[in-house]
Amino acid sequence: MFFKLLSDADMKVIDKLKEFHGGANHIVNTIKEMRVFETRKKILAEKGYGKMIEDAEQLVKKFAKAGDYEKENNISYNDNFGVATAQVSGWQGAPVTHHAMKRIAESAETAEPCFVPSEFISVVALTDNYVYNGDLMATLTMAENIMKGSKFCSTNLIGIPNPEKRFIELEKITGKKFERADAGNGLSNLILKNQGTFFGNFGGIEVANDNHLIYLDGITRTALATGADFFLNPSWSTIVAICYYGRDIPNLHIKISMLLATQNLVQFRMLLNIMKEYLRDDMTSSLYEINIGNGVSPENFIRCAKELKESGIKGVSLCAHIYINPDLGIEGFNWTEDMHKVLESGTDMTYKYESDGTAREMDTMATYFLPEDERNANAEKIGDVIFYKAIQASKDGRDMMKKGIKVLFGGSSY
Repeated sequence: MFFKLLSDADMKVIDKLKEFHGGANHIVNTIKEMRVFETRKKILAEKGYGKMIEDAEQLVKKFAKAGDYEKENNISYNDNFGVATAQVSGWQGAPVTHHAMKRIAESAETAEPCFVPSEFISVVALTDNYVYNGDLMATLTMAENIMKGSKFCSTNLIGIPNPEKRFIELEKITGKKFERADAGNGLSNLILKNQGTFFGNFGGIEVANDNHLIYLDGITRTALATGADFFLNPSWSTIVAICYYGRDIPNLHIKISMLLATQNLVQFRMLLNIMKEYLRDDMTSSLYEINIGNGVSPENFIRCAKELKESGIKGVSLCAHIYINPDLGIEGFNWTEDMHKVLESGTDMTYKYESDGTAREMDTMATYFLPEDERNANAEKIGDVIFYKAIQASKDGRDMMKKGIKVLFGGSSY
């Protein structure tokens, strides 16, 4: 690029933050250690989640197998078609995920068995309580170690309250000032001046001044504490920051989704340029997955995939919403037909369910931002919503399999 995206001073500050967290090697190795099933089980037993994890291990044994469906229906795949990867959003913490597992297990003997999606998305704020009390780790353990999802994406919202002492610490480390308000009980939160709406503030997409450092600090703390390795991003400048920050941390990635979906080829090329600026030696990037926005045509999705391949950048998947929350976009949104066009063209894609296409109770954006006590009180209702999304992903997946399109589900479905 003609102008550098990050100045030398910007990079020095980001490097300081990384060193504060122990440096790249420490972060890489700690993430690996914290993803080991036995390590997680031991920690969770101490935090009171032992019985839930034990039950989840029994539930998964009852799950339907996609491999059985392939054999029973003599499924064969057309190598000229793309590969579809199933993704479901809304895994809102351990009680919700555990209830969804119960529903998945119950479906195994029905005419519409539910397969486990390959990728999971959660939109729970990374508060200290959620990160450190075992809730997030229990969710990750059920999704990654037991259901064997290939990816679990957590959401870091930079506008949430954090300990005031942490802001003071970050200011000392980085030399930057973070404008914030007293949230009570020793907590403070960034003042987000330009995002006046509820979802704008809670979505955390403002990174005025140096707020991208708050994002980097948040995902690093979470990764070190739980082994989480995949996060939603809030802004263009944060994408730049994480692409630089993660050059020597190959097991830390972000996904571009919903609030910053790529809506056209111009935005997509902007992302390619950002990735190219801070590529790793193996031609991979911290950016693992890009949501191609709700408004895009299948032809432009295919064009994005072609330009990604031509760029030489490796390891990036492209994703599209198939259904979306009733309050997130146009009524009756359904990208199923377009999904088939993309896959039948020979283009791989991750197919995502923000909804199952039905306006169910708790199938709303507001559900993502419920306080912890309300979220847990409604765990069964929210778990049902996830189950119905996963059922729809399974149904659509079976339709694609019959056409000869290979579909990837979670490892426990095989």
